[in-house]
Amino acid sequence: MSDCYLPRLGGIEVQVADLVRTQREAGHDVEVATATRGEARPGVHRIVARMPFDLPVHPLGVGHLTRRMTASRPDVVHVHTGAVSPFAWMGVRAAARAGLPCVVTVHSMWDPVTRGVYRLLRLAYGWQRWGLVATTVSNAAAAPIRSVAGPGVPVHVVSNGLDLSGWRPAPAAGAPDRREEKHGEQARREQARRQEGRREEAHGEAHGEAHGEEVHIVAVGRLAPRKQPVRLLRLLDLVRSRVPASVPLRATVVGDGPARASMERYLARHGMSGWVSLPGRHTREQIAKILESADVFVAPAPRESFGIAALEARAAGLPVVARAQSGVADFVRHGTEGLLGRDLGELADSLARLCVDRELRERITAHNRTVEPAAGSWSTVLAGFDRAYAEAAKPPRRSV
Repeated sequence: MSDCYLPRLGGIEVQVADLVRTQREAGHDVEVATATRGEARPGVHRIVARMPFDLPVHPLGVGHLTRRMTASRPDVVHVHTGAVSPFAWMGVRAAARAGLPCVVTVHSMWDPVTRGVYRLLRLAYGWQRWGLVATTVSNAAAAPIRSVAGPGVPVHVVSNGLDLSGWRPAPAAGAPDRREEKHGEQARREQARRQEGRREEAHGEAHGEAHGEEVHIVAVGRLAPRKQPVRLLRLLDLVRSRVPASVPLRATVVGDGPARASMERYLARHGMSGWVSLPGRHTREQIAKILESADVFVAPAPRESFGIAALEARAAGLPVVARAQSGVADFVRHGTEGLLGRDLGELADSLARLCVDRELRERITAHNRTVEPAAGSWSTVLAGFDRAYAEAAKPPRRSV
């Protein structure tokens, strides 16, 4: 169950589609119910109504879903929700009416307003007594859900899934690894530069100057106001002011969305268009190509429930700079897989440090390329959901 599904694209839509595909490959019989319009797909039931702006809701969704669930009697109903997902929560109520085990996965971070809304819904409907099992994508996202749901609803952490091998491809037989090639070429150029300018470099170091080749910073995500992409540009501006001019910087912000125009105005107003680019939305293959040329990845959103783009970068070997209180902290430890900060100033300090400290970048890169991430493998994700399904099936169901 998901409000939105393919062909609509977004973090939840893509993650749910990948989960459906992976569960089917593992032998599960998976059907999807969604309020998203689109072409017919095997096993996808589109329960749509004429709504303004094609909003993915249905005023009679509970009845439609209850009848479908009662007829098909699935072993478990797995509902995927964001911060506000009316159709998905209709699926939760329908599962309770039909007496079916139900697992609810919350993909977002509940802010104070959202927590207030769910407390009111708890009072109105008593959903905490429906025998639900909840999962969410990180420890940071789990804490506010537990505070609202109370002890009657178990809340487990099951991360988003990622094909890790797709972000760290093995080189073809006889072909060099492109990232190794890049670092090797950088090392050769650095050695030549040192040989040619040893005296000038020593003089610069005596005066506290930093030297280095261009550092490429990459960020990936939807350019939506809730992601605070303009704040990302402020961060980059701060970093440029803290990194010596002798270290060239280049930044690529991949993605598209309603905040793009305000970002372009910010870049023009602050004279950043020459070194910060907004290439738009890219495919996974295109993003992987950009990550090959990158040196550092930054994910500064304060309310990032998981950070799939950061995990992709981590799997590709890049040091990651992110918020300490976000879901990224589940797979990025400060000083090991990247650097973490609690506010904009700390993030700027961390990113500036990685820009000037090549030895630190290379140490983190070597670790990230040889040690698997602590989250994200599909085998771990499937096992986590299987445990949640089994737990949901244990207690007697309460009809409403």
